[in-house]
Amino acid sequence: MKSTNSDDPSSPSTASPNAMDLRRDLPASLVVFFVAVPLCLGIALASGAPLFSGLISGVIGGLVVGTLSGSPLGVSGPAAGLAVIVYSAIETLGSFEAFLLSVVIAGAVQVALGVARAGIIGYFFPASVIKGMLAGIGILIVLKQIPHAVGHDTDPEGSVAFAQPDGENTLSSLWTMVDDLSPGAITVSLACLAILIVWERVLTPRGRIFKLIQGPLVAVTFGVLYQVITSAVAPGLALDPSHLVNVPVAESLGDFAGLLTHPDFSRIGDPAVWATGVTIAVVASLETLLCVEATDKLDPEKRVTPTNRELLAQGVGNAASGLIGGLPVTQVIVRSSANIQSGGRSKLSAILHGALLLISIAVLPQVLNLVPLAALASILLVVGYKLARPALFRELYRKGMGQFLPFVTTIAGIVFTDLLTGIGIGLLTAVVVILRSHYLNSHCLHMEERDDDEGIHHVRVELAEEVTFLNKAAILRELNEIPSGSVVTIDASRSVFVDEDVLEIIGDFENTARTRGIRIIRSGHLSSTLRPRPSIAPSETAA
Repeated sequence: MKSTNSDDPSSPSTASPNAMDLRRDLPASLVVFFVAVPLCLGIALASGAPLFSGLISGVIGGLVVGTLSGSPLGVSGPAAGLAVIVYSAIETLGSFEAFLLSVVIAGAVQVALGVARAGIIGYFFPASVIKGMLAGIGILIVLKQIPHAVGHDTDPEGSVAFAQPDGENTLSSLWTMVDDLSPGAITVSLACLAILIVWERVLTPRGRIFKLIQGPLVAVTFGVLYQVITSAVAPGLALDPSHLVNVPVAESLGDFAGLLTHPDFSRIGDPAVWATGVTIAVVASLETLLCVEATDKLDPEKRVTPTNRELLAQGVGNAASGLIGGLPVTQVIVRSSANIQSGGRSKLSAILHGALLLISIAVLPQVLNLVPLAALASILLVVGYKLARPALFRELYRKGMGQFLPFVTTIAGIVFTDLLTGIGIGLLTAVVVILRSHYLNSHCLHMEERDDDEGIHHVRVELAEEVTFLNKAAILRELNEIPSGSVVTIDASRSVFVDEDVLEIIGDFENTARTRGIRIIRSGHLSSTLRPRPSIAPSETAA
């Protein structure tokens, strides 16, 4: 059987896109492109980096990583989860050029991780935590986009931490936005939401043309037309520039090339540069692997991304991004989920979105600067709702607290801290749930008690296939509760492994059982491995 983590290029997850996918991937790439533009700019702003660096990393994420990756639907670009690290690194290293050298180093480290087949790390995260990550990001998207939908644009697009660069936080922005409402932004966002809902619920099922032309593209077009028409006819209703996408404009090809920045290789021997590079590599790799796992779960065809190849692709992408002045890139769940929900079928959509980014910032920046942030907010509101749909909460609740608790704690952690901290909280909760499960019952396949005709109490304990030190407390509790004068059979015939700590506890029980009139019958491999421990006289203890 082929491994699910195979990097074989012929596997279904890495198969090249075909011409039939183009009619679905092209519209999806347009949606991802419009979502990516403000996110790239916002993340650069939140990172304290030049705005153009965010767009460069978006282009690299699409063209370079998209081409090399085996992920059929994942979209890479600058990551909000790295914004704090980037901001701190630029200040610590003293220059943006030194930071770019760290990004190049991070790329080299990721390539090494891919070669070392470290991609398997992502599979050690429970499904409940991954689903919680998706739902948490969905709720966060909704909370973050509501202010943009009404014209409160002080917090840059792309911020996903609870504490915001503008001094507010996710919840306080919902209160302060009331004093900063824009009638034009509200009109655009409500109209775009109506277009999206009607397009998906009413029009798409009725004709192929409505499947080819996606609702988000129509919504963005409406936003641009609104701005153009109101600016010409009713300037009072037009949106201020602060409510529109703001892409740097290069007047010529020479100006465009002048916006690129290159690493300061004179700092190659600086330990701080290397430490930053390794930190970026580790965090970016973890975030990518988690997003890969989440994206694969959203894939309607349930394809599996080769994670080692993904680390290689991300490493090459980061090295390329650092060389020309871009931010670190990872696979990003917001853009990936927008791609999936817009009908993307293959990695062609990710590549096309990168090409569209390059063309737009080189040739059409003036057109991009007419797109209202409110129109993009409406698209992301729909994306967020689908990620955190109520049915997902009901599904996890029905599966029991063992699934639901890690799920909700991951959500709470993401909403009130940041992505990686929230995942860490969810993972810790999952570990606690597992430890509790082991404590309660995983050591015992079956335990029965009965009284025979002579009134003697019999207890039979049948141990599980694997009994570890995690079961010590539960076994000790149950053995101590056995009534005096009982006949106890400890059956390990089904056990493959019984930890030495557990054998010691059973041996101690045998030593004390005589004083309680308890007779013990050993069965299975316990009969050959377990020996009663000799009693130690007080004089021996003193010696």
